[in-house]
Amino acid sequence: MVRLTKFTDMALRVTMRLAAAEQGATLTTQQVADAMAIPYTHTAKVVARLQHLGVLEAHRGRGGGLQVTGFGRAASLGWLVRELEGEEEVVACEGDPPCPLRAACRLRGALREAQQAFYAALDPLTVGDLVTSPTGPVLLSLG
Repeated sequence: MVRLTKFTDMALRVTMRLAAAEQGATLTTQQVADAMAIPYTHTAKVVARLQHLGVLEAHRGRGGGLQVTGFGRAASLGWLVRELEGEEEVVACEGDPPCPLRAACRLRGALREAQQAFYAALDPLTVGDLVTSPTGPVLLSLG
């Protein structure tokens, strides 16, 4: 079973909600947190990371808010998940203590291939693809 971290799950949901908004519309971090049922503090951390990646932009003050950037809308889902998840392997062969099989283990390579196949399956999809019907209208109805 492949499982994303909760942080990646939240980041994808936040990105999708903002990508579903009308062009030029902005939402506050609180509005996104409420709509996606994510605590505000977690949402703020997710927003900061997505801003750093260039997926979102935030404008402060009256009339400000969050928006998905053009880059963010066109970003590959595989790229985004890789960036959020990091480059760690599925198993911790070099952990403490290190696995005694690490020098001659075939499992590590097989899991690495499976992980790459997972990302490769996501590569053709963009954030924009994720918010087409029927998902987009549902996202817009939240909150």
